[in-house]
Amino acid sequence: MPDFLLEVGLEEIPARMVAAAQAELARRVEELLARERLLSSSVVASYSTPRRLAVLVSGVLAEQADAKEQLTGPSWAVAFKNGAATPAALAFAKKAGVEVGALQKVTTAKGEYVSAAVLRKGRSTAEVLTEQLPKELASLYWPKNMYWRAGKPERFVRPVKWLLAILNHAIVPVEFAGVHAGNLSYGHRILHGDHAVTINKPADYVAALESAKVLVGVEARRQRIRKALDAVTRTVAGARWREDEALVDTVTHLTEWPSALLGNFEAEYLSLPEEVLVTVMRDHQKYFAVEDANGKLAPHFLAVLNTEANEQGIAVIRHGNERVLRSRFSDARFFWHFDQKIPLEDRVEMLKSVTFQKDLGSYYEKMVATYRIAQKLGIEVGQQKLDFEALRTAARLAKTDLTTELVKEFTELQGIVGGLYARAQGLGEAVAQAIYSQYTPASTEDAIPPTPEGQLLGIADRFQSIAAMFAIGLEPTGSKDPFALRRAANGVVKILAESELSLTFSHLRNAAGEAGITIHDSLAAFFRERVEFYLRDVRGFNYDVVNAVLAASFNDVRDAIARAEALTAVRGSEDFAAISAAFKRMKNIVRQASEKGLASDGAVSSSSLADAAERGLFEHSDRLAPVVENLRSEHKYREALEQIATLRPHVDLFFDKVMVMVDDPAVRQNRLALIAKVLVGFSSIADFSEMVTG
Repeated sequence: MPDFLLEVGLEEIPARMVAAAQAELARRVEELLARERLLSSSVVASYSTPRRLAVLVSGVLAEQADAKEQLTGPSWAVAFKNGAATPAALAFAKKAGVEVGALQKVTTAKGEYVSAAVLRKGRSTAEVLTEQLPKELASLYWPKNMYWRAGKPERFVRPVKWLLAILNHAIVPVEFAGVHAGNLSYGHRILHGDHAVTINKPADYVAALESAKVLVGVEARRQRIRKALDAVTRTVAGARWREDEALVDTVTHLTEWPSALLGNFEAEYLSLPEEVLVTVMRDHQKYFAVEDANGKLAPHFLAVLNTEANEQGIAVIRHGNERVLRSRFSDARFFWHFDQKIPLEDRVEMLKSVTFQKDLGSYYEKMVATYRIAQKLGIEVGQQKLDFEALRTAARLAKTDLTTELVKEFTELQGIVGGLYARAQGLGEAVAQAIYSQYTPASTEDAIPPTPEGQLLGIADRFQSIAAMFAIGLEPTGSKDPFALRRAANGVVKILAESELSLTFSHLRNAAGEAGITIHDSLAAFFRERVEFYLRDVRGFNYDVVNAVLAASFNDVRDAIARAEALTAVRGSEDFAAISAAFKRMKNIVRQASEKGLASDGAVSSSSLADAAERGLFEHSDRLAPVVENLRSEHKYREALEQIATLRPHVDLFFDKVMVMVDDPAVRQNRLALIAKVLVGFSSIADFSEMVTG
């Protein structure tokens, strides 16, 4: 079976977009081949560099197998009148490519119709790819697209420079954006002079480009970078480069033939906080920090290059990088000293001139609302658990570093600079730490703020933004979330889940309301969605467990986690599986009754329970309810669920012996009230009808 190789050559793709595009192109090619019946036991590999995306499929079919297809046409009554074919029958036969006499009668749920069995001749793989690949390329998602051909409709992340598409030795004549595919790729722009490289067959691709100074394998480049960093760091006794996986990923997607060099800077700059130095190196220059044997920052840096050079060339490159970094550090040092001429306390008024959002006013107004929310939440938590005065000070000063020159120059240091300045200005460690960590966690992988003051400030700041944006109709829609409100809510949920703060969504909503924010109705659904994401994608609970738990309540995140853990522990029990199925049946009966206008609320009349099975369910559930409620109130959820499972024989007997929807309205209503009572009484931990059984 032949192999297929596709490579799209481009101008440099932004590093942050490469990995997702590589994965999507591989998926699209694989799905296309599968959809067109051209995959067997194929192996799909994908590659990328800043200048190319590539997919290699080993072992595709050379052509589609012929396929039999049953076509359905007009109704038989329309196609044939008095046994004679009508124009409708003739038209259908022509379309199907068969004689009228070959038409068959088939009976469907809608009646009798004309049908024809046809044999679709399979197409060649090259023909299918030529037709379908341009559509797949045009459908690739990019965070930002561009037009680059005047008057042409195609949009792509960067201009397409070449296409390579070969099936074994043969070129597949794909055309996209005015570029026709061939069997030529291109080597490293500098080290190979950007000369064309002929790819004779797909299996030669990786080796051919490596000979042209391009490592197309992402993992191969990553390992080459790590080894290069290790090697140059060993030239400094006792030194090691500071691990930074995100930066390794970035430089991997910035290079085609990576190497590394060690640079130096003056030790006097080490008087600046490490956070400032590392941010300048990492975020602005893509340099790795170097530390000594004690983990302290050393006066060196590591740069990853997209080339290789002799000693003289390396010396020139090193000198240039050192000069740029020295200039950056000098700016940072100047700003560090300049900013502190104005204390953070004196910068509060300056926030009035910094816009938060055009319809919501300045950061001063945001600060006031956040301060009120933080203060209210602090009261809920209790002063014995936190430094209340430090919380209030941190809430008032949290955004003042937005007015500093250091943050204006290095925006990545927002919050961090405020914390460092608070410490330097003697405002207390609790204040400094709260301001410093207010933006953590930035993702679900990050740790939450280490102090209760920082946790409360982080919650108050985020929830103020979310609630205020919802209040003016700027809630996320679909994939659009321009104000990153989902990320902010994820941070709130993570702090609530992983801290010891006894706070609920109701506390947050009430605090925001008291701060003067109009609480939008959709805020609860949005928060529930984020709790669901945390339980499912971060904590790894099964989707049905999550649905069952949140259907009962999502208000208290830590409590929801505890209930999900208990439900996960007992879900394998045969009794519990049976109870879940029974609750689903009860819920369906109550719902269907409601749709017919039949009430299921009201008290159960025990004297009207004539059947022994319904009396047994009533009596056992009545005895069990306070036991379960007591265990639930003590958060002994697993024990409560095990008690609920003892309902099984009574529920089984009830459904075996009792018909709920009888003709007698009084008996029917009493039985509906009974199962509704059981549903409500035992669904406060989880809605068992949401569980998947069988």
